[in-house]
Amino acid sequence: MMPVGTWWQAVLEIALLWAFYYGLLVFVRGTVAIHVLRGALVLLLVFLLTEALGLQVVNWLLTKLVTISVIALLIVFQPELRRALAKIGGEHFFRLIQPKEEVIDEVIKAVAAMARKKMGAILAIERQTRLRPYTESGIVLDSAVTSELLVTLFTPPAPLHDGGVILADGRVLAAACLFPLTQDPRVSKTLGTRHRAALGLSEETDALVIVVSEETGTISLAVRGELSRDLDRDSLNQALRDLYGQRGVLTADPFRDARPEV
Repeated sequence: MMPVGTWWQAVLEIALLWAFYYGLLVFVRGTVAIHVLRGALVLLLVFLLTEALGLQVVNWLLTKLVTISVIALLIVFQPELRRALAKIGGEHFFRLIQPKEEVIDEVIKAVAAMARKKMGAILAIERQTRLRPYTESGIVLDSAVTSELLVTLFTPPAPLHDGGVILADGRVLAAACLFPLTQDPRVSKTLGTRHRAALGLSEETDALVIVVSEETGTISLAVRGELSRDLDRDSLNQALRDLYGQRGVLTADPFRDARPEV
């Protein structure tokens, strides 16, 4: 029979290991790091297989490769590791996350106000795919979502007005961020840089990207590489409530048959 002290220590170790691996998977989910992690696991399985089969030459080569891979993984994971340590050591580790409905309300207020003023803006809302890599090009804020803050960020000549704002985990994560431009040749030549950036980001991630035109004040929403234009406050509000928080492939079109052509 296992001693009482040994029993609870074993349970504690299993619980800690489970929490560590679960936290690791959650942390790298939706980033390029998950693909690197999968590759490392495949390499480890091949290494164990060659060792079991007695393939000494291949096993020796893999041993050297694994040694080099440890250093390579540290380099690849460096941005993620830095952000994780910053979160653990920072005061915002226990930050207050706003409810989804409150975030949508504040976004709608800000977008409607900027549309009336014909104030150019591009705002990305994170879903499953993490947008943290795009914050490297901007300024990290990590602030509560308020319509006043969003309007202020896009008001020229404010230093952060030229670029995109990222919302993640119910917070304003960063401002003045650069998004990739779409390379789709079918996109209309009349679309400006903001709309092309919105399409580009929505092609690479599952983010909801809202654009306010500086020339016309019209509102557009890019989702999964498709751009819906000339939205009003009600249609945008309904779309965000339908899509915000969804995971994976979209199962419903919030605009039904009213989708304008790109």
